[in-house]
Amino acid sequence: MVTPAYSQSYNPALHTDPINLTPEVRDAFAHFYDLDYEGALSRFETIQRANPQSVISIGNVLLTIVFRELYRQDLLDTTYYAHDSFLTSKRNVPVPQPIRDRIESLTNSAVALADRQIKANPNDANAYFARGYARGMHAAFITLCDHSYVAAARQGLASRNDSEATLKIDPNYADAKMAMGIQQFAVASLPRLVRMLVGIAGVGGNKEKGLELLRESAAHGIVTPIESRTALSLFLRHDARYAEAIVVQKGLADQYPRDFLFRLEVANLTKDSGNGPGAIALYNAILTDAKKPGYFIGPRLHMTYFGLADTQRGQNQITQAAQNYLQAAAQPTCSDWIRRRAQLNAGEMFDLLHKRDEATKQYELASAGGGDQSQSDAAHRYLKTPYTGK
Repeated sequence: MVTPAYSQSYNPALHTDPINLTPEVRDAFAHFYDLDYEGALSRFETIQRANPQSVISIGNVLLTIVFRELYRQDLLDTTYYAHDSFLTSKRNVPVPQPIRDRIESLTNSAVALADRQIKANPNDANAYFARGYARGMHAAFITLCDHSYVAAARQGLASRNDSEATLKIDPNYADAKMAMGIQQFAVASLPRLVRMLVGIAGVGGNKEKGLELLRESAAHGIVTPIESRTALSLFLRHDARYAEAIVVQKGLADQYPRDFLFRLEVANLTKDSGNGPGAIALYNAILTDAKKPGYFIGPRLHMTYFGLADTQRGQNQITQAAQNYLQAAAQPTCSDWIRRRAQLNAGEMFDLLHKRDEATKQYELASAGGGDQSQSDAAHRYLKTPYTGK
């Protein structure tokens, strides 16, 4: 595939489904990027009912339901994906069955409708793109919630193939480059053995090509620019290219200052870049803004307290770290998985402060169900022998 050169006269509106340009869709996305998932969902559902033959309208409903659930499950904290250890996580993700059923139904509906449209018109670039969009969303869901890597890899490959088909029909369809960029980077990041195990042996990948494609979809896409920038930031972080990632992520946070996740990610990246004092200031700024009525919608502040505590721990501010791990665990929005991690880490801090009784209490809490086995194992170990590391 030859990458087109985008001239000053390039008009991206000519390379997308017209429905994507409507005020109703743009308004729904504005709610989505402020993390007002309920507001976005009601709007996208209204659009879909008014346009029953629109595959992308089904995809936008699917997008909102998937991301609403990932957010609720604390699976949009990219700290979890900064390293490859999440691939072997034993974490249980209890997605309610009605939500699972709806995600499956929406995916199947989008694919079936696109199939019919492609059969009627094999040069329907919008149908190919929308089918790949839905498949990519489903792949993300089953990867993160179910650890179904074989099924997800095949679904992701199908999404990439749909995007390639889109670009063969219309080389300037910039949105289609997002799925290809994600697939290129992800495949290049997997060891050859893993590629064989998940059934995509022989599929090529190139990290720099993946990043280039994401930059193009971010710059010229209509549907995917924000998601492309988010993926770009994540991949740069994965490869410890923190300065580049911070530039991308800060741009998102400046554009959507009330998006809690974008703000949190700037702080996380600043922490990972080694700028502890800067990260502490950013975490505290999030907590300050969260006190303003209605500033954030549904902020999951336990993630902020946890990141703040981790940073303070790295700065040897052990007392403050212990208190903020406790704050993280005490938040009503906190998932059991993060709560157990926070309790374990609080126990470690109390051991360093020689407060054994308080440490033991936290280890007992951390060893209860709801986390993953590694947290429970560590908690049991420290109940026997106090933690002495950092």
